[in-house]
Amino acid sequence: MTTSSASSHHVRTFPVADPASGPYALAAGADGALWCTLVHTGGIARLTPAGLLDEFALDSAGCGPSVITAGPDGALWFTRMRDDRIGRIDTAGRARSYPLPGAAAGSAPYGITAGPDGALWFTLTAADRIGRIGTDGEVTVFPLPCTGAFPAFIATGADGALWFTLNRAGAIGRITTGGEVTLYPLPDPECGPVGLAAGPDGALWFTEIAAGRIGRITTAGEITEFALPDPQSRPHAITAGPDGSCWFTLWGTGRIASVSPGGRITEHPLPDPGSEPHGLAFGPDGALYTALEHGAIARMPADAESPEHGACAPR
Repeated sequence: MTTSSASSHHVRTFPVADPASGPYALAAGADGALWCTLVHTGGIARLTPAGLLDEFALDSAGCGPSVITAGPDGALWFTRMRDDRIGRIDTAGRARSYPLPGAAAGSAPYGITAGPDGALWFTLTAADRIGRIGTDGEVTVFPLPCTGAFPAFIATGADGALWFTLNRAGAIGRITTGGEVTLYPLPDPECGPVGLAAGPDGALWFTEIAAGRIGRITTAGEITEFALPDPQSRPHAITAGPDGSCWFTLWGTGRIASVSPGGRITEHPLPDPGSEPHGLAFGPDGALYTALEHGAIARMPADAESPEHGACAPR
């Protein structure tokens, strides 16, 4: 197995006001800016491609804003993992939140995505449930046929269903908009799937944080896995790129990387290997933005140096 690596000198970082605030997840907004959750201080940051950074405090410093996504109404929607609510912030910075009736206290909402039905779908990590919230705030909760599975990231697939990782069950789940659930066990039950995104090839791509692998599952349930050069690199979040590859963060080694549809890996070091990269998203300028939990947002331009990929054998 071979891989390749590019220089970090193209990467620029934008520090947030409080380095301890914990930039965690990113989404591109309808206003052309990147919106970032600040998980440790209960805030949302907004960064323009020109480098202008604003921050908006939420109504609870301890609410734990986690994953964020663009909604069908032009606002940004996010999970509040520590107070069991779903948040909404418009592009003017006005925020509100919604409780989760039907979900037990401590259900810990985490992943969130815009669904094909005009609603937002989210995971309840501590309750083994998938939730749906309309833009009017109406919430529906669907139980999963498993216990202690820790549903994490969620994304809409090319088949019009919602797909999600089951971190502690070593599986990928699928739920239709009508609530029908199917589970697909992975070859390694201890692999710890976390990040998941719909790929440009029509499949779902996911990270295996405990095994140091990237996985691919078709909408028919066919699974392929690609081992990373460093099994301790802790791949976390993943997103589809405009170049036809999927890009992901390596939390354990302070890098971002890409995987081609054929499984070729390219790694890009960040300026600080201890920066703890988590969520990432492409901006309207074609650049890749990454949330660094140690207090900044990184930007890698679309024209950054990219060497020849090395092939990683599928598993």
